[in-house]
Amino acid sequence: MSVAENIRKIRISRNLTQKELADNVGVKQSYIAQIERGTKIPTLTLGKDIADALRCSLYDFFEGDGNETV
Repeated sequence: MSVAENIRKIRISRNLTQKELADNVGVKQSYIAQIERGTKIPTLTLGKDIADALRCSLYDFFEGDGNETV
């Protein structure tokens, strides 16, 4: 899975809307949508803020599900 997909998956598992996550980290909902689509890449600082809001680590954004082929 991509970072964008992992952020979305974690957000949904925490029962947060994009708007709630955006409000928690101080950005617009549309920016979270762009991150989750993979069209925007968050800065490291914003990535850390998102991880904190989702109660996970930055590393969790990079973990795959083990089904990727190389």
